[in-house]
Amino acid sequence: MTMKQGNKNGYYLLYLFIMGLFLGILFVNIRHDFWVQEDGLLNTAMLEQLEECELNGSYLLGYILKHRVSIVIIIGMLASTMIGLPIVCGYVCYLGISAGCILSVAVIRYGIRGLFFMAASIFPQAIFLIPAYLLLFRWGMECNRTLYGKSGNMEGYPVSGKQLLLKSAVSFLGILFLVIVGCILESYVNPQIVHFILKIF
Repeated sequence: MTMKQGNKNGYYLLYLFIMGLFLGILFVNIRHDFWVQEDGLLNTAMLEQLEECELNGSYLLGYILKHRVSIVIIIGMLASTMIGLPIVCGYVCYLGISAGCILSVAVIRYGIRGLFFMAASIFPQAIFLIPAYLLLFRWGMECNRTLYGKSGNMEGYPVSGKQLLLKSAVSFLGILFLVIVGCILESYVNPQIVHFILKIF
C-alpha cells in the first residue's frame, strides 16, 4: 500500500464514520420518545443489573472473541470479492450510526455522566480495537482495490505475486493479534472499570 493511497483510504473511512455518527444522532432525535422510553436502551434498571452482576471473565472472553474475530474474518474474506468495498463502507457507516445512537441516548438520559459512562465502557480495549478496526478496513479497501482496480491491480506496488500475498497475510494476522489483545482487556479489565464507574454514577 502506498502512503498516499493509505491516507486517502483512511480519510474515506473517517468521512463514512462521521456521516454514520450524525445519522445515528439524527435518528435518536427524530424518534426521541422511542429511544428513551422507560424500558429502552441504557435505562436505569439495565445499569443497576449491570452493577450487581458478577461477570465471568473466561466466559466473557469466549463470547467476545467469537463475535469480534468472526467479524474480522468475514470482513477479510468479503474484501477479496467484488462486493468487498461496499461491505467495508457499509459496515463503517453502521458502526458510526450505532455509536451516534448510543451516545445520544446516554447524553439524553444522563447528561455529562452518560459520556463518562460511555468512555468507561470502551476503555482500555479501545486502545487496541480502534486501531485494529481502522487497519482492518484500510486493509480490506486496499485488498479490494488491488484485485479489482482499473489499473492492472499492481500499479504502485514494489512486490507482487507470493510476496504480496504474504505481506497481506502478515498484516491480517497483526490485525487479529490486536483484536485478541483488545478482547482480553474487554473481558478482564473493562468490567472492573465499568463497575467502579457505576458505583459512583
